[in-house]
Amino acid sequence: MAKYENKDDSVVVIIGSGAGGGTLANELCQKGVKVVVLEAGSRQSTETFIQDEWKAFKQLAWLDPRTASGSWRVARDFPNLPAWICKTVGGTTTHWAGASLRFQKHEFKARTTYGALKNANLLDWPISLAEMEPYYSRAEDKMSVTRTHGIPGLPGNNNFKIMYDGATRLGYKEVSTGHMAINSIVRDGRAACIQQGFCFQGCKMGAKWSTLYTEIPKAEATGKLELRTECHVARIEHNDAGKVTGVVYFDKDGKEQRQAARVVCVAGNSIETPRLLLLSESGKFKDGMANSSGQLGRNYMRHTTASVYAVFDKPVHMYRGTTMAGIVQDEARHDPKRGFVGGYELETISLGLSFYAAFLDPGAWGANFSSYMDDYTRTAGLWIVGEDMPRASNRITLNHSVKDGAGLPVANVNYDDHPNDAAMREHAFERSVALYKAAGAVRTYRTPPYPSTHNMGTCRMSEKKEDGVCNKHGQTHDIANLFISDGSQFTSSAAENPTLTIVSLAIRQAEFIAGSMSRKQI
Repeated sequence: MAKYENKDDSVVVIIGSGAGGGTLANELCQKGVKVVVLEAGSRQSTETFIQDEWKAFKQLAWLDPRTASGSWRVARDFPNLPAWICKTVGGTTTHWAGASLRFQKHEFKARTTYGALKNANLLDWPISLAEMEPYYSRAEDKMSVTRTHGIPGLPGNNNFKIMYDGATRLGYKEVSTGHMAINSIVRDGRAACIQQGFCFQGCKMGAKWSTLYTEIPKAEATGKLELRTECHVARIEHNDAGKVTGVVYFDKDGKEQRQAARVVCVAGNSIETPRLLLLSESGKFKDGMANSSGQLGRNYMRHTTASVYAVFDKPVHMYRGTTMAGIVQDEARHDPKRGFVGGYELETISLGLSFYAAFLDPGAWGANFSSYMDDYTRTAGLWIVGEDMPRASNRITLNHSVKDGAGLPVANVNYDDHPNDAAMREHAFERSVALYKAAGAVRTYRTPPYPSTHNMGTCRMSEKKEDGVCNKHGQTHDIANLFISDGSQFTSSAAENPTLTIVSLAIRQAEFIAGSMSRKQI
């Protein structure tokens, strides 16, 4: 691994090592660019992952204080945990389920397709599916996504078989074990999935793609990457001309450090990324860095989510096999006749008994709740993932009343469902219940949304400077050498899981940054 001086202003500093930051680091290093990655968490491995839900949660999750507001139920049930993301090398790629789906053509043109939806802040992406397709293909190959590049699909477990039975009885056609960034065969030096389950606790086999053991080690092997762990970035600095010059961070001993930079790329997730830019306000950037549009922190999206669980007469053991073991994609189309714009996916989900108890109906108790715990081994489950609407009022702000360990204001996440979100969720609930009843379920249970795992928007791409924070390359409109490199870039959420798009954008962004550096444009 490389070692750079803090005064070395020729390096690219990347904040965060997850899907965006970790991929960007490797892509730049492969092009000969010097990179420093600052990661707030520690480094784990396939050997240190703990296959115990609560212990793993404490090992991997971002547990620094945050607050929540708005009418969404998460603000009531989990006011200090509005998002379930990770603070570790690899970020949330250590925790994710592996679903890797391309956005559809119309989803890149949400404003044009859906129209001027009342109380929504819709905007077309400044890029198209045609522009993204080659990068999607490269990302799928890099991540070993099943059903692409000749890679076979994963086998179906009982959870999927029940979904398939019910879905096909309802007439659904697009039902499969999905496009998953989990090795179905030995590939890229990593083992194939052995279907042991409990994937959210970190993949002990290394079969599931994670920047922790793919992108980061490959970048280190080039001799161009220095990874600094347990380093919490406090602010980004700039010169009189407004050009970014470096970052200030607290190291693992709590000591303040400053790393100079030629380019800074922020990949701290859609909550910490805008928080950092807001914390970097100055006389020149009075409302936060790169916020001339006033859109910084706004348009937060988390997908229209919820779950449905179903109890059967015979054992299911949904936890055996991958967490996301199957998908129904028929409802991902845009069909306003259903009473909403956009669409949604139905994806199998499995939780261990302790998490199942925590998330089934937060705060519930009594005989009915206990009966679902008793029926755990006979239970199947699915998760609803749908396109939610960007809203200016759904935003990340600084809560000056609550401070983190470094004495900095924490992020507050404010969210309210748009009527379109509520209509979509109700439709998805009804179809999910019908699916399970068609498969022979004894009873079903509707579960409210969990703390957010798909976090998008807040620094969105836009064609015009006044509409967003960054351009189609993630380069901020206001500052040429400052980039957004995670899901914060998303202009709209689409119906699909976001990770594949984040990785694809990172590959594309690396080309732009390296090219701009060689031309001395940044």
